[in-house]
Amino acid sequence: MRVAIVDGYTDEPAGLGVPPYIDVYPRYIAGAVKMADPGNEVSYFTIDSLRRDWPASLRALAGFDMVVVVAGVTTPGKYLGGTPISYDELLDIGRLEGPVKILGGPVARYGYGIEGGTAAIPPGRFKRYYDIVATGDVDLVVYEALKFGVEKARPSATHEGYELVDQFAVRGAFVVQQHPNFGVNLVAEIETYSGCPRYVSGGCSFCTTVAYGAVEFRSPEAVAREVEALYKAGVVHFRLGRQADFYAYMAEDTGKVDLPRPNTAAVERLLAGVRNAAPGLETLHIDNVNPGTVARWPKESAEVTRLLLKYGTPGNVAAMGVETADPKVVKANNLKAMPDEALEAVRLISRMGAVRGPNGMPWLLPGLNFVLGLPGETKETYELNKEFLRKILDEGLLVRRVNIRQVLVFPGTRLWPVARRLEARLREKKRLVHAFKRWVRENFDRPMLERIVPRGTVLKGAVAEQNYGGGTYARQPGSYPLLIYLPLRIPPGTKLDVVVVEHGFRSVLGIPHPPPAGSRRMARYLRKLNGASGPPPS
Repeated sequence: MRVAIVDGYTDEPAGLGVPPYIDVYPRYIAGAVKMADPGNEVSYFTIDSLRRDWPASLRALAGFDMVVVVAGVTTPGKYLGGTPISYDELLDIGRLEGPVKILGGPVARYGYGIEGGTAAIPPGRFKRYYDIVATGDVDLVVYEALKFGVEKARPSATHEGYELVDQFAVRGAFVVQQHPNFGVNLVAEIETYSGCPRYVSGGCSFCTTVAYGAVEFRSPEAVAREVEALYKAGVVHFRLGRQADFYAYMAEDTGKVDLPRPNTAAVERLLAGVRNAAPGLETLHIDNVNPGTVARWPKESAEVTRLLLKYGTPGNVAAMGVETADPKVVKANNLKAMPDEALEAVRLISRMGAVRGPNGMPWLLPGLNFVLGLPGETKETYELNKEFLRKILDEGLLVRRVNIRQVLVFPGTRLWPVARRLEARLREKKRLVHAFKRWVRENFDRPMLERIVPRGTVLKGAVAEQNYGGGTYARQPGSYPLLIYLPLRIPPGTKLDVVVVEHGFRSVLGIPHPPPAGSRRMARYLRKLNGASGPPPS
């Protein structure tokens, strides 16, 4: 069987698959294809690579025996490395005649959404176009379809434990070599557990992660085997990103309490195992930390933070879903932490992780996520959010970045019954939302960037990703990397060191270190190092 995997990109609360990241879905699917029959052939395509000649790409896909599309954005953002698949592109592939067509990922579980402040298109809409809409685990569905026949595959099939997943993960590692970012700045997203520890209380009102059910942990040994396979395939950048709360890995009393005690011994086995499996890795970062866990268990959380400083690499970000600084909204939506607890979590991680690493970035900093438009929100909510951020600035703390998004409502979440009402309210609050975002960019983001990377800071190992006008955007590989604009065109994929010259709202202006000789454009910028160059595009 010839199987095509089309990566339409995924972005979930626990998991990112927009380049330069590759999520677990295509790797697990590739492993499932090979487990079903080692003679099966796997071809991997990103949606961006197919867009270069869309008609020709559709004709090529029609020649495969099976086409598996992975997609789904449940936490939408702005992306430099790629553009998630559109609704029309999903339908175009679904209209192909010839191959068996399977749709998987968050889009098949929860529906299609791309913009905050809206309700998703339910997944049932795709059933007329695809032979199977995998509302369960798409890798398992593909395995059953290839092993036992399409008619016997169960669209809602889900794994019971990690036995098959661990095998798929190792067998499918080879597919990374077909990714456009392979050998340059490809970051492999690694899963440590599924579900959310707050499943016992129902989790946050808007979140899709809790719908994955009770927590199932992967063993440190299984994670290490997957990392070893990826490392042997050529991956050197890793992010332990597929979990609701890294600090809750194998936590005690998981499934019994909302905020289980961190298991520091298990975390160390996990991190040490990854390091041993990939001794020459260049990046080891994480994603997702529950501020409630850090505030409830400060001693254990401090130890986990210390372990991340010991085993991880600099530029790491502990992304925390604060969501709001309004206690009323926290209660109404069963959110993770009250504002004072969230502030304690920021203090702990900022004070421990602010030491600057050899790549020029602080070793580990908190990141903040805000969600606008939740039930219970008022004009006062926005003022409380500002007050929260002012406290961080006044205390001299460091925060790597602030993500602000409007709630995107999906079927299966507790907000789905009031989705249309929330949409209407956000339309009414449009000016308020925009004013808050502008305030954060001008009054928090820029002064914070000036603290994190002062002028003259050398950022090592940046990779040129995209030309823009007469310049180039570059980033260091890792978790929420800082966007750097260089005022000259550099071939994408070039690795270079950069010195920070000026600060924008969410990016910095940099020049190569050392600067190239003979560049008139660069000479002009060098003459403007006293601040006249202005901020870069953000």
